Amino acid sequence: MSAAVAWDIAPAPVRMPVRPVRPQLVSVPTGEDVVIRPAAPLRLTRAGRLAVTMTVVVVGVVLAISLLSGGASAVVIDHSTTVQAGQTLSEVAATQLPQLPINEAVAQIQIANDLAGSDVHAGQTLLIPAAG
Repeated sequence: MSAAVAWDIAPAPVRMPVRPVRPQLVSVPTGEDVVIRPAAPLRLTRAGRLAVTMTVVVVGVVLAISLLSGGASAVVIDHSTTVQAGQTLSEVAATQLPQLPINEAVAQIQIANDLAGSDVHAGQTLLIPAAG
């Protein structure tokens, strides 16, 4: 007896190459044929509304903190003085705030008058803060 083996060899399916999609040319109207359409209304998503709300809350908190803390560190003005010719800020600090060290008195006068440096000129009116 002989044995026969039957092989079922089916050919593999043939795949056709896929062509890439090419952009198509479109005719665009020009001149008087152009139709102007109104823009779509702005729509906020849930995440957008959350972002807007959080921004408003953060700005409000920062504003509240800055307003409330401003009163605690505000300088109390005792009186004012006019700078004489040839007088320096250190001399004004020494005569007007003798109970404080010179560097601290100068700093207090600079803060009270929003001075960036130690330059003063004759005739300038300086606010003198209360010592303490």
